[in-house]
Amino acid sequence: MKLIAAVDKNWAIGKEGKLLCHIPEDMRFFKETTTGHIVVMGRKTLESFPGKRPLKDRVNLVLTRNPDYHPEGVTVVHSREELMEALAGYDTEEVFVIGGDSIYRQLLDDCDTAYITRIDEAFDADAWFPDLDASAEWNLVSKKPQAESGGHTYQFTTYRKE
Repeated sequence: MKLIAAVDKNWAIGKEGKLLCHIPEDMRFFKETTTGHIVVMGRKTLESFPGKRPLKDRVNLVLTRNPDYHPEGVTVVHSREELMEALAGYDTEEVFVIGGDSIYRQLLDDCDTAYITRIDEAFDADAWFPDLDASAEWNLVSKKPQAESGGHTYQFTTYRKE
């Protein structure tokens, strides 16, 4: 499995259910990278999407502890074990973990690649991605040149677990 996220200097990913900032190029990268694949998310991530609707042209799986949660157009699972059973029929190279923070933490050990958009700012936040730079298991293997959009400097990076 793979992870995909946009993080700030402190590995923050969001505040009050929203992204830290809007970078159209990052949204385009996310869409291009995940379209046609399987995306795994938590309930709050799904509910942060427009209309609380699943992402188009992707298989959407939601991991939640809420047994009464049954939104339309998604497969709902209630445990890591149930998630792995639901993913058993898929190639794990096609699976992208897309958030939020508790889902990233729960599934980090199951992933081998992380596509991280690094935003060169520190935001007020209440949700964080695990700091891959502080992990002995994860290595930065590629980074694109820094770019700027809407006053935000960012860089696309890739980490791999060794």
